[in-house]
Amino acid sequence: MGVQRKRASPRVGAKPHLGAKIVKDELRMTVQAGLTDDTWRWLVGQGWREETYRGDRRAYREVPPSLVTELFDATDSDERAQLLALAMAEAALRPVVTLQQRR
Repeated sequence: MGVQRKRASPRVGAKPHLGAKIVKDELRMTVQAGLTDDTWRWLVGQGWREETYRGDRRAYREVPPSLVTELFDATDSDERAQLLALAMAEAALRPVVTLQQRR
């Protein structure tokens, strides 16, 4: 009663399909061709998870697709770490477009 326990990280799921969104904190990237099982396991170890809630209204900073491609093409973890740091620094808020309803 009243004792809080830290939640465990979600289990590592299957590699997301092409076009899926993966997120970590306020960052989001779109899965492109070239994501290997090894790279996916490495990203999961870094805290990335597939975005599964479609109605999510949080404001994410989008990782540029060119850096996602480079990250997925990287072969060793040191190169991935450098590219991920660069991608996180280059991530920018994508403007949210809302449609106004007519009355």
